[in-house]
Amino acid sequence: MPPKKKKMSLKIKIYPDPVLKQKAEKVEKIDQEVLDLIKNMKETMTEEKEGKVKGVGLAGNQVGVLKRIIIVSTKDGPKGFINPQVLRLGKKKEIGKEGCLSVPGLWLEIKRPAWVEVKAINEESREVEFKAEGFLARVLQHEIDHLNGVLFFERLGLFERLRVKRKLNKLIQGLKSNNFQ
Repeated sequence: MPPKKKKMSLKIKIYPDPVLKQKAEKVEKIDQEVLDLIKNMKETMTEEKEGKVKGVGLAGNQVGVLKRIIIVSTKDGPKGFINPQVLRLGKKKEIGKEGCLSVPGLWLEIKRPAWVEVKAINEESREVEFKAEGFLARVLQHEIDHLNGVLFFERLGLFERLRVKRKLNKLIQGLKSNNFQ
């Protein structure tokens, strides 16, 4: 029996790391390397810090891997999706609070469609299509944005982005002075 692969927590890339602004590439072949990456991304996302779960979503480029892979928290636990794409978005919009593991300390009210229809390949290598509403829809849109090199604060209007830019600069300075990068 071959030895079991050890799970490994990955290092999360912190804004303004340039990899966060790059588009992730389509996964052409689902092999053991891709499955191991999904397992490691799940561990990274759900790792407890100070008694709290770290996050509810994670995209490949957030761990420095430019592959179209996301992990999202569902009622059944974290699920991995390969090559996710948005098929349709609801017309009705909702405003909700969002944060990001790659931009620690920044929480913003972001307007997004209330539901999303997604097509992806699941961890069992099967193509799936599903509709998500509410919080899960928000997480899916946030993570798919990451794969496209879009950060959540870029969903704000121009004036709001300018206001947030000052907060971001302060956060970056604080992270640098604490050797967080």
